[in-house]
Amino acid sequence: MWEAMEQLRSAFEKRGGPTRMGRGDVRAAVIALLAERPMHGYQIIREIEERSGGAWRPSAGSVYPTLQLLADEGLIAAEEANGRKTYSLTEAGRAEADEAADRPAPWLATERGPGGHGALPRAGMDLAQAAAQVHRSGSPEQVQRAVEVLDEARRRLYAILAQD
Repeated sequence: MWEAMEQLRSAFEKRGGPTRMGRGDVRAAVIALLAERPMHGYQIIREIEERSGGAWRPSAGSVYPTLQLLADEGLIAAEEANGRKTYSLTEAGRAEADEAADRPAPWLATERGPGGHGALPRAGMDLAQAAAQVHRSGSPEQVQRAVEVLDEARRRLYAILAQD
């Protein structure tokens, strides 16, 4: 059981450090988020991290210069309140956000690419942890039912690949 969990973990582990996104991705993410509502820099960082399932957490060193650049370009405006700057899109920024509305959000790229760390790896790890808990503390009948559930899940996953 523990060997299987370790194999699953290693299959989904991050390799080579945090996910690195392209240069324009921080910019695109900031514009997409500000199209939804005004935010301050830390909120933007947290939103990107949350929406990417933790796979992408841009640094303050990439977000704040991007905010400054967008402000210099006239795409966002900053309003200071309680010692924090809250950023919102200007009309020009809304126009750019509208142009990009049909493109996938940059934080979704972390789930699409090979070795991505999106929803499927998280679900696999959660499943492995639940199976380990049943193994450790379940009765023999509960363990047998868990085996049946896992066998059915495996068959259904392969059926997904067999479609189309």
